[in-house]
Amino acid sequence: MKKILLTALLAAVAVPAHSAVENPNVITEDTAFKSSVLIDNLKSPWEMLWGADGNIWLTERQGKQISIVNPTSGEYKTLYTFENAFAAPPHQGLLGMALHPNFLKGKNEDYVYAYYTYTNAEKGATSEFGKIVRLTYDTQAQSLSDETIILDHLPAGDDHNAGRLVFGKDGKLYLSLGDNGYNQYANSCKEIRSQDIPSVEQIVQGDFDAYRGKILRINTDGSIPEDNPRIKEIKSHIYAYGFRNPQGLVFVNDKLFNVDQGPGTDDEVNLVEAGSNYGWPHIVGYQDNQAYQYINYSKVENCEKVPQYDGAVVPKDVQVVAQKETDVELNQFKAPLKTFFTVPTDYNFNDAKCNGEYICWPTVATTSIAYYPKDGKIKSFQNALLVTGVKTGTLYRLPLNADAKQVQGEVITHFRTNNRYRMVLVSPDTSKIYIATDSAGYIMGKDSQPTKEMANKGAILVFEAK
Repeated sequence: MKKILLTALLAAVAVPAHSAVENPNVITEDTAFKSSVLIDNLKSPWEMLWGADGNIWLTERQGKQISIVNPTSGEYKTLYTFENAFAAPPHQGLLGMALHPNFLKGKNEDYVYAYYTYTNAEKGATSEFGKIVRLTYDTQAQSLSDETIILDHLPAGDDHNAGRLVFGKDGKLYLSLGDNGYNQYANSCKEIRSQDIPSVEQIVQGDFDAYRGKILRINTDGSIPEDNPRIKEIKSHIYAYGFRNPQGLVFVNDKLFNVDQGPGTDDEVNLVEAGSNYGWPHIVGYQDNQAYQYINYSKVENCEKVPQYDGAVVPKDVQVVAQKETDVELNQFKAPLKTFFTVPTDYNFNDAKCNGEYICWPTVATTSIAYYPKDGKIKSFQNALLVTGVKTGTLYRLPLNADAKQVQGEVITHFRTNNRYRMVLVSPDTSKIYIATDSAGYIMGKDSQPTKEMANKGAILVFEAK
């Protein structure tokens, strides 16, 4: 259904799905921008890219499909559906997508790469994996076909699949993989593997289980690049490690930035370098012993029989061993450029307003990252990283220094709405900011009260300077 603003209230009207919204206003307090809804009723949009054909290319996680959307009219067309993908909330299904660097350049390389999760019945009903596939685009028919596997049997699960896929200027594919939610909730008794590196034998056998919590660097045929880093004397697809749920990747020139969701504090913005270790689960944010200690819940006696761990507060009467961040010395550890947010050790995670649930915790649950260029039309946004937060319905702007290696100053917030922001995209002419929203979920509303009522479900919102 379309969402139309009537006397500052959003009301539903029964109109055909996936057509331009008739009165497309968005409730936002950012008076420097005018806002609109390009399209809604999408099936959990995840990735947005700008194609050389002038369309927004889109993946829909729950819909398991790649679609294109006209950025002006909202005209929508599905190009391909992944019938073998397994989609379920919150992080399973069709995730990342990347267009070949020569896409639509007349070089017969009109390839689209995608990453999705699936179940493998041969390995048991609960065995879940991810794969990168390549599709070929037919410009005349406006369709995708010839699904070809590039890299298969990557680790996946019911949580924290990350799954962002990008091309570097080096022509390599970069894929982010999460820790699959180990050490919390239903996965409380599974030990986090973000620090693990596979053996040579495991790599040869295609056993990639240790790829959890990593950023991979991959040749377009799925092989390991010759110049990948050696980590613990092993060369694999792993480019960097020690991540929790790194849902955002972006290149700024030849520098790779990412965002990584923290457990209760310290979502991270990182400058990702080859062979570097970003600390999880031993270090979250800065190595400062602030409000975080590593609890390896899998070591709890009779773990399967005790209350689940939420990743922040240990259940009453459960005996654990806590490891301070300064208790470890990690090889190649690299601290973040910025966090959302670091709080004191005595911070109260049991806010009664949220019944102690995660929605009141300091994290914003970072979901994507983009770069706004130095010469962009919106002067206040120039040379900045743009980050979306799924818990807060907020866009965060992080100004960069001249060489774009450091965050300069404080974080600035924009476009607060009662939505879950999943992905941010800057238009090629830099005049507009597009943000995709989740179809459902839990947020801290604009009135600072938790709610599951979204203003714009499965939508693409448009923000343009007045």
